[in-house]
Amino acid sequence: MAERFHIAEWYGKPFMDILPLDRVRLAQHKVGSHTMKKVDVNRLIALQEKAALGVLSEREMSRLDILTALMDRQQDGEQPCPFRTDVMHPTCTKPGGVCSLRLYTDDDGPFRPLEGARGMIRALCPYRFHQDNAAFRHIGERLLGDPAPTQAGEVGFLESTGNLDSVAGEDVGRIDMILVADNLPPGGDMKWCAVEIQAVYFSGREMAIEFRDIQEHQGVAAMPVEGRRPDYRSSGPKRLMPQLQIKVPTLRRWGKKMAILVDMAFFMSMGQMKRVEHLSNCDVVWFLADFRRQPGDDLYRLEIVDEFGTTLESAIEGLTGGEAVSLEEFEARIRGKILP
Repeated sequence: MAERFHIAEWYGKPFMDILPLDRVRLAQHKVGSHTMKKVDVNRLIALQEKAALGVLSEREMSRLDILTALMDRQQDGEQPCPFRTDVMHPTCTKPGGVCSLRLYTDDDGPFRPLEGARGMIRALCPYRFHQDNAAFRHIGERLLGDPAPTQAGEVGFLESTGNLDSVAGEDVGRIDMILVADNLPPGGDMKWCAVEIQAVYFSGREMAIEFRDIQEHQGVAAMPVEGRRPDYRSSGPKRLMPQLQIKVPTLRRWGKKMAILVDMAFFMSMGQMKRVEHLSNCDVVWFLADFRRQPGDDLYRLEIVDEFGTTLESAIEGLTGGEAVSLEEFEARIRGKILP
């Protein structure tokens, strides 16, 4: 069957490490039916802290019992996410639980991951980039001089001027993450940078086909039934590029930098860009992640393996990843469409 993309990490676990019966169990799992709301998790933590001090009212004790039961239900009914850092007791909220894909082959031997650059893990879930806050610490140190910046997620950046479907002042655009330096003297100006995180979408039929196949074959790892591939055109030019075109000009006027966090395979799928060596001349800095595993590790670990500074204009060229054909060539193609 040559090469096909299949699951690399499933609910955080390396696919090839999962036991067959556990693969069947994960294939049957339905995400989200027992997930607590974030506000309830935070309330539970606050009540647990008060209970430890012995200062709960009767009403609070009743609420603590209810929330504790909900947490027990979540822990029993949901799969934990080892990568999220935005909440306590994080669970996977991605339907199907596929964190990433990679290429596999069964040519001249058993089913196995492809070696080399084309065998790199391709992140499908944005939370994959949150692992241990390693990427945010790296970006904070490089752009802010602070390896432990404060994180503010999903900060409103654009407000509606009022139209058919939104009232004036309503948030209509957010920045994925703002990192704020904490190591400055009190009373000074806020020092911060913006971070956009871009995982890749995939093109092809639904993963549920593979889940059914896993169940039918008792969890034995094998080549996928259907072919699918990372859709870098949808993820880059169609999704990420408009975000940069909207946000970076304003950030540039404000004197702020945009960090773009993607995996190495995503970056290698793009067209060429002109590297800007000095940070002061950059509009954006690409932080390139890879997912590597050392002997004895249970999980693949995110590492920032390279940085690439560039201007907005060069980033757009790279995301476009192509050059227009000549007028003569284009008109020849038109004739090919309309002439018998």
